[in-house]
Amino acid sequence: MRRQRVTVLAGGVGGGRFACGVRDLFADQDADLRIVVNTGDDMWFAGLRVCPDLDSVMYALAGVNDSERGWGRAGESERVSAEMAAFGMDTSWFTLGDLDLGTHIARSALLRSGTTLTEATQRLSRRWELGATVLPVTDAEVPTLVDVELDGHPARIHFEEWWVRHRAAIPTNGFVFEDAAAAGISAAAAEAIRDADIVLIAPSNPIVSIAPMLAIPGVRESIGASRGRVIGVAPIIGGHAVRGMAEQCCAVVGVPATAQGVGLYYGARSAGGILDGWMVDTVDADAIGPLAMGGIHARSVPLWMRDATTTRALAAAAVELASFRPLVEPAR
Repeated sequence: MRRQRVTVLAGGVGGGRFACGVRDLFADQDADLRIVVNTGDDMWFAGLRVCPDLDSVMYALAGVNDSERGWGRAGESERVSAEMAAFGMDTSWFTLGDLDLGTHIARSALLRSGTTLTEATQRLSRRWELGATVLPVTDAEVPTLVDVELDGHPARIHFEEWWVRHRAAIPTNGFVFEDAAAAGISAAAAEAIRDADIVLIAPSNPIVSIAPMLAIPGVRESIGASRGRVIGVAPIIGGHAVRGMAEQCCAVVGVPATAQGVGLYYGARSAGGILDGWMVDTVDADAIGPLAMGGIHARSVPLWMRDATTTRALAAAAVELASFRPLVEPAR
């Protein structure tokens, strides 16, 4: 009997937390769980390849993430970053812990030896029993850049610099997924999406965690061809982001920062979008009607992932929604 295949598209802290809930839900069912992760945040920093979303998901699944800070490893020290600052390097805006640096050093060495990012991620993931396979969406370098104004002049900077160094507080004109058109979904990620019995879109930032993946050729096509239903979880509750700066990012591209707005931004798979179903919080239950008008079957449940129990319950509700029977099956 074939194992049930479940694939999650994720990025950031929310993606990692939701992935843990899905993993816990299927822990006793011998399911094949794969997490396809955004790589738009990836960058070369101080000579090292840093992959914030891949690491957030990997650390969360491993149970070694710093849940208080929301990023990096628990129990960190920062002696190396302090020493780099003492040498006059301008790296203080993106402090990396010593344990975290070990990850980046190992990854960079593997990449420089000719290993793909998919292979390097598998190698790093073997250190822990994750209960899931973590996959970068692409092996190509496709950085998310931000068009901004610095000192009255237009400039284009890496997303992490805008997000971390400037706290998204400088005038912004748009996001650019550089070289996305020339890249392609990795073979492992494409298989994970196409062959899944259920595809879940984590409550990650829609503009800078999910959209960068959708900009890569082959991702939308794989979602459209997936054998399973595609169910998303809103990252917005009551008009406010659950975590991070989704509201600012939505404003930049003109997407309403509401559960309804993000759901319609993703669109119905039956109409060329990516969603069959959409989970909204109970405070956003009035969005169910408009979403249905847009071809998206929605359900309202508590979305706050306060602990392992509530996160597992949210994952269970999303999986349950995948079993709905529409009046007319969408064309594939």
